[in-house]
This record gives sequence, C-alpha cells and structure tokens, in this order.
Amino acid sequence: MQSQRQRSEGRPRAGWMVMGERGRPSALEVCRVLAVFLSLFPSVSLQCKILKCNSEFWASTSNTGPEEEFCTALRAYNSCVRRTARTCRGDLAYHSAQHGIEDLMSQHNCSKEGPTSQPRTRTPLPPPPPPLPPDSQERSDGPEMCHYERSLLRNAAAPNFTHCGFFGDPHLRTFGDDFQTCKVEGAWPLIHNKYLSVQVTNTPVVPGSSATATSKLTIIFKNFQECVDQKMYHAETDELPAAFADGSKNGGERHGANALRVVEKVPGQHVEIQARYIGTTIVVRQVGRYLTFAVRMPEEVVNSVEEDDNQDLYLCLHGCPANQRIDFKNMRAHSTDRTRGFTYQSAKAKCKERLPVEDLYFQSCVFDLLSSGDINFTMAAYYALEDVKMLHSNSKRYHIFEKDAFTRNAAPGKRGIDVPSLFLFLVAVLLWIGL
Repeated sequence: MQSQRQRSEGRPRAGWMVMGERGRPSALEVCRVLAVFLSLFPSVSLQCKILKCNSEFWASTSNTGPEEEFCTALRAYNSCVRRTARTCRGDLAYHSAQHGIEDLMSQHNCSKEGPTSQPRTRTPLPPPPPPLPPDSQERSDGPEMCHYERSLLRNAAAPNFTHCGFFGDPHLRTFGDDFQTCKVEGAWPLIHNKYLSVQVTNTPVVPGSSATATSKLTIIFKNFQECVDQKMYHAETDELPAAFADGSKNGGERHGANALRVVEKVPGQHVEIQARYIGTTIVVRQVGRYLTFAVRMPEEVVNSVEEDDNQDLYLCLHGCPANQRIDFKNMRAHSTDRTRGFTYQSAKAKCKERLPVEDLYFQSCVFDLLSSGDINFTMAAYYALEDVKMLHSNSKRYHIFEKDAFTRNAAPGKRGIDVPSLFLFLVAVLLWIGL
C-alpha cells in the first residue's frame, strides 16, 4: 500500500497532465483535445484571440511531421498565446493552453528559442473511428491507488468531504458553505485543481435583467497514473449526454478505468459522474431550460492547487467577486409589486410547496421567481437541496439560514464587520477621550 507521501508525489502536475509514464498521448492527440476544448467556449470574448491561435496550431499539426517542424509550430503557437495575455488572462481556455504548451515543449524536447515561422496548413486527418461498444470498456476498479479512500493509510483520519453547488439565477454554495447569489454572465470557472477543471457559461434569463442561469457546463478530468485517461464532459441546454465527449462512459483503456464513470440517472435530466480515484461525485441536472451543478469532493483534492495559481478566480473555492454579488433584500424592497407574474407573497407560497423550511434555498427560489417568472426555478432550488442531502457530509449543515451567512461573512478572513473588535475599539476610544 502506498504511503501518503508516495501518493502525493505520484500525482501529476496541474494543467494538461500529459506527462504520465503510462498511456502518454501523442502530440496529435493533445492538439485534438485542445482543439475540442477551446471550440466549446464560444463565450470567450471577441477580444480574446486564443481560439485563433489554436486554429493555426491545429492546422499546422494535423499530420505528423519532422520534430523540428513541430517545434517551430509550437513556438509560433506559444508566441500567439503570449500575445493574448492581456485580453485572455483569467480565462480557463487560456490557462489550459499555457500548460499544454509547456508539456508539449517538454515532451518533444523543443527549445523556447528558435524560428517561429507561420505554420503551413496541411490536409486534415480523416475522422477517428467510432468508439468501442460499452461492453469492451468494462474494467475493474483496478489498482488500489484508483480508489481514493482505500489508498489512504489504514490509521489515517477519515477524509473531510466538502460540497459545492451552483443552480438557479445563479446561486452558489461554496466549499466553505458560504451562500451567494451572483450575476456572473458569460464563462466562469467553478473549480480548477490538479485533477479536474469545471467551467460554466451563464446566459441572461430575461432581456434587460441581471438574472442569468447556466446554459453550458464543461468538466475536464486530467489523466491520473494507472487509473484514467484525460476525459472531457460537456453539457448544454437540451443536451445532457450520458457519456464523455469521445463517446466513452469510463476513464479509458487503463487498468483502473472504471474509477471514472458517467451514470445516467434520468435520460436528459440527471447525470452522475463518479470519480472514485479522487473520492469525488458530481451531479449535473437540467431543470427547465437550465443546468445545475453539485459536487462532493475531499478537502485534500479541493486544495490540491499549484502555488502560483490564482485561486481567487474559482467560484467554488472563494465565491463570486464582490462586484458580481446580488443581495436578496433588493427584491424584498418591492415585495408588494407584481414582478414578472409574481408578488413576493405569491412567490413565497409557490416555493413553500416544495421547500417547507425557509432557509436560503427557499429564499433563492423566491428570488428566482420574482426576477424571472420561470416556475422551473422552483424545482431547481428543490433539487439543489436534495443534492446537498446526498452529497454534504454534515447533516446539520443541510440548511443554511440568512443569519448563518452573515456570521460567516463577519468571520476573520472574510469581508464583513468584526462585531467584537468594533465594540472593543469603541470602548477604547471612549476611554481615551475621558468619557
């Protein structure tokens, strides 16, 4: 059995994870994944030219050629990506492209110095053969390292599991149990660590309103030792697939491939992705026209980040930026007005049918009905709470109330008012002036 230290050292680095000893993909395969990955993010602004850089590089490497020619194309690609730094920084596609270039440079022993002539377009390869039937992909759970809890030391403490959820208009429950309502229109990263990346795209629900909801979701599982190949899962409105982007339903051809599986619970409505090798379960649903996301993940995996990675960008870890947050009170101020078919009281009555406890899931339901008028958001809040009950490790924390959210925001390290410190400060001032 591996020790904890061995397990930590054996984990691949963040980014593209193409440096494993077994199952190392070719440059062509890496480029193909990069092309698919970037093409799935149309929310990248027109000012960000990362997609153009990718297209040029992909065109130049469609066929295998001399190593020197590949390195020339890679240097040209690197120069193109570096020129996009100002407009693309913070975008998950840009971040992944950077890591992909580093790994390809290392794989092919390419020097960063050298010619960067514009790549020549080649005739693309024919499409790949269709995926193997599901029966041929069946594997056992494989080595012990491919089962997170089994791989821990026998006398080690049980892992601490955390939960993040994203649903509705949209509402975010972070790994730290902070509950926020956010604008976050466009593409935003939820999670990014050494093992997987998750990005959502949110689109306006009603023209002229700040209300948005998730219409696209992309998850990239990075290759891991003897367990799984790199896999991508992509869902969008009216397309909730029961397989990864390459048509497979597990982690590929490695011995522990079944440590990563896509399980369809309700066709077109509910998919569960089980990543046993990192102790993680992900639930993706379509409710009405929009998607919801929920995850259960060990704290160790949540915090497995690169030292120089700016984790403030990832919503599940640190929440939405302050300028993207919305206060529920803004809606309550107009509780007597009829907003998009609902008054505050009628919205409360409707949400009460599914959410009898007036916690923040109930409040989010009311908010969504008032801001959008879409009754499907009632079910989105209901299923989000059901996912908490299934995924959260602490039954006492299923429900979050407004006073709890205030207390956490006032805690040390959070933006808020430190009430005891403020009181002591006032006492000190009064004593100083002699009152």
